Amino acid sequence: MAATSRTAGTAAPGGPYRPGGDVSRGPRPGSGEGPGGPRPAGRDTGGPPVPSARPAPDGSRAVPETDAPIAHREIRRHSVRGQILQALRTALLDGDLTPGEVYSAPALGLRFGVSATPVREAMQQLAAEGAVEVVPNRGFRIAVRSARERAELAQVRALVEAPVVLELLRTLPAAAWGALRPAAETTAAAAATGDRGRYAEADRAFHRAVLALAGNEQLVAVADDLHQRSQWPPDGVSLTADAGEHLRLLDALERGDTATARLLVEGHFGRAPGG
Repeated sequence: MAATSRTAGTAAPGGPYRPGGDVSRGPRPGSGEGPGGPRPAGRDTGGPPVPSARPAPDGSRAVPETDAPIAHREIRRHSVRGQILQALRTALLDGDLTPGEVYSAPALGLRFGVSATPVREAMQQLAAEGAVEVVPNRGFRIAVRSARERAELAQVRALVEAPVVLELLRTLPAAAWGALRPAAETTAAAAATGDRGRYAEADRAFHRAVLALAGNEQLVAVADDLHQRSQWPPDGVSLTADAGEHLRLLDALERGDTATARLLVEGHFGRAPGG
C-alpha cells in the first residue's frame, strides 16, 4: 500500500507535532532541521547563514539586520529623484526642454547619467504640477501653455496673494518686515547669476516667507503651487528687475511708506512671469 502524506495539524507516530506542511518528509537539506525539529539558533547547520534579527521598534516581531542596507538604498534613491526633479525644473525654466516635444525617460536618464526610474518618477511629479503630459508608451510631452492660461494663473495668484499682503500692510508693525530682508537679498543674488532655475527657487521662497506672516499654512501651500505653475515657460522678464521689487517693497515697508508699498504689492504680487 502506498504511504499516505500527512497534512498540517497532524503528528507522526512517536514524533513531534508539526503545525503545517508534509510531516512525512525528512528534514530539508540545509534547513537546520534535525530529526527532532529545528536546531537552536547559533549552531552550525551546514546551510546558508541566516540573518540575525533585532527587535522591531514596536516589539511585535524581529526585523532582519539586512533591512538596514535596503533602507539606505531607498533614501539614496529618493535623493537622486529629488536632484533629477530639480534638474528638470531648471531645464524647463532655461528652455532646454522644448514645449510640445516628447522626451523619453531612458533618453533623459542618459542625459543626466542616471537610470530611467528616477527620471520617470520626477516626470510624474511634473505631470501632477501640469508642466508635462504623459504620453503612453512614448514618454512625456512638455506642456504648451497658452497666453490665456498664463493670464488666468496671474489672475488667480492676484486674488490669493495680493489681498493677504495688503492686509498685512495694515496690521503688521514696520519692524516685523525686517526679517524678510535675507530672503529678498537671496533673490537679488540669484538674479545676478542669470540662472533662472536658481532664481525661481529663491523667488518662491521670498513669497512663501511673506505669506507665512499671515499664519495660514494652507494659504502658503496653495499660493506656492500657483506660483510654481506660473514660472514656466520662461519669458523675457528681467530677473534683476523682479528681484529689485522685493527690495524696494521691504524698503517702503520698513520706513512705513504704505502708499508706495501698496503700489508695489498691486504691481508685483500676482504677476505671472517672475513675480
